[in-house]
Amino acid sequence: MINRKRKGTNAERELVHLFWSKGWPCVRVAGSGSIRYPVPDILVSNGLKPVAIEIKIVGSGYKYFSRKEIDDLILFSSKFGAMPFVAVKFSGSPWLFVSVENLVETPHGFSVRVSEGEVKGMFFEDFIDLVDSLS
Repeated sequence: MINRKRKGTNAERELVHLFWSKGWPCVRVAGSGSIRYPVPDILVSNGLKPVAIEIKIVGSGYKYFSRKEIDDLILFSSKFGAMPFVAVKFSGSPWLFVSVENLVETPHGFSVRVSEGEVKGMFFEDFIDLVDSLS
């Protein structure tokens, strides 16, 4: 059985490869989630617009984010000049990219469900098209 940390690392690497396959430079940020500074899991750019992404891979149809996770992503993004997004891969589904503005606020943070993600988010190719259109 694969441990959670390795599963998350593999998910981050999968996205790094996907972005590079489209010609978008992308890096994993070492120590994200374990250092005192607010840093995303990956940084990616089309050469004009950087995007900071927090990545989650889950087996169920929903994912919760702590308020701190999202606040840190927004803080980093504002200081870096990046667009803040979360990328969630639900079991058996393709990657969904959701802008932090489209996350559902809960009493303790934020959430995204697979059905909400498909409505309020976008799949990889649509995400690429969106960022390109904003550049």
